[in-house]
Amino acid sequence: MEVRALTGDALEAALDDVARLRIEVFRDWPYLYDGDLAYERAYLQAYRKSDRAILVGAFDGAELVGASTGAPLAEHADDFAAAFGGQSYDLNDIFYCAESVLLPGYRGQGIGHQFFDLREAHARALGFTHSAFCGVVRPDDHPERPESYRALDAFWRARGYAPLEGAVAQFSWKDLGEADETLKPLQFWIRAL
Repeated sequence: MEVRALTGDALEAALDDVARLRIEVFRDWPYLYDGDLAYERAYLQAYRKSDRAILVGAFDGAELVGASTGAPLAEHADDFAAAFGGQSYDLNDIFYCAESVLLPGYRGQGIGHQFFDLREAHARALGFTHSAFCGVVRPDDHPERPESYRALDAFWRARGYAPLEGAVAQFSWKDLGEADETLKPLQFWIRAL
């Protein structure tokens, strides 16, 4: 296993593999995402356009088995400005740690920590003072919630993150088995770098 940071051309070359990982991993709880490659390519375009974006890839040989992205939060202002309305933070000071997707067979080996370590180091090198991400909020009694599900809250707290009171984004996607997209709340978590 090798975990490494990719930027520029190397980042761009890996984005289709990231798209496929997102589709596969986000099908599971709690996202239940019924995704497609065309949407993913459009979504990941923001990382192609940003000269300050990072992709942290987990490779088993040449195969990308996990990925984590990040970019300045201000570059996602259209998506997240409402969630940060009324907050005392300047979006220009926050680095957005977007998705972390890792195939199940590779979990529990410290790769999640490496994803955060490399993105946070990148953010610090760019002069950001805070790092933030958001996670979907599903009701505890959701019929698709597996009995074995273990939330990542303890992992995130151990890394110094805490939920940012009142900072909730709203995004739409189609859940598996559903005909239409519906809005889902995503809670922001933040930490000082």
